[in-house]
Amino acid sequence: MSVPTYDQFIEPVLRFLAAHPDGATAAEAQEGAAIALGLSHAQREETIASGQATYKNRAGWAHDRLKRAGYSSSAKRGYWRLTEAGFAFAQANPAPLNAEQVEYLAVNFMSVKLKAAPDAASLDESDDTPTPTNLATSSPQERLEQAIYELRASVAGDLMDNLLQASPTRFEHIVLDVLHRLGYGANRQALQQVGGSGDGGIDGVISLDALGLEKVYVQAKRWQSTVGRPDLQAFYGALAGQKAKRGVFITTSGFTAQAVDFARSVEGLVLVDGNRLINLMLDHEVGVSSQIYKVPKLDSDYFDESLG
Repeated sequence: MSVPTYDQFIEPVLRFLAAHPDGATAAEAQEGAAIALGLSHAQREETIASGQATYKNRAGWAHDRLKRAGYSSSAKRGYWRLTEAGFAFAQANPAPLNAEQVEYLAVNFMSVKLKAAPDAASLDESDDTPTPTNLATSSPQERLEQAIYELRASVAGDLMDNLLQASPTRFEHIVLDVLHRLGYGANRQALQQVGGSGDGGIDGVISLDALGLEKVYVQAKRWQSTVGRPDLQAFYGALAGQKAKRGVFITTSGFTAQAVDFARSVEGLVLVDGNRLINLMLDHEVGVSSQIYKVPKLDSDYFDESLG
């Protein structure tokens, strides 16, 4: 018998976390779900292509759906815990959930983005969220694109959780790694971490040339609240104190509309919010790795006899 699909793990994960108000490790929740579903030894031994146990992977996707529904969170690295809304949902819906409720949690939150700051202004005009498709009638190519989007969105959520749990010093180091992957600095040593008290609002310095004659100054804030205009003005003042022409302000959260307007009114100030930072980490593989799948496509020219 094959391992139950991820939607069948949603309720066991929900009930296990509801029984553990202080939360539990991902491994404990996965094991609790496996016990609740009565998985056999053979089912526990089944793995996906990456080598991860199938039941753990599907429990992880079940938790991802609960997170997107606002019912759970990753309180710390590798730790799952229901939110107040999650506990309220579990209490208001005693076991077992009906098929419609399970389907609602499994499908309706696929495209929900995590941790959006309500008062943050968007830095990117385009919306890369795909239009939801009916998986039963969509083409394999459409299903593949939807799957890639879901995988990327899930990893994006995990990245943000880890960034918010990192120490300020570690976050500054990660930010400099991202900028180096973008091509800033002749080598990694050209990106120096400053940080600490008395840094004058400067967390990092990038030397754009070998002699260090041209520099970019960086401020990195691992915040959950939005960055306002006063914070940017203070950073811009620190740049002036360094006689710097360029500065990058990076945050895990977002920027208020007033802050964005200020950045656009001055020269040499670039903003990177949490969404943009996560996408840069994904695109340039900082803190993530990629799997390559071979997708066959017919080479029509190979069979064209007129081409010899």
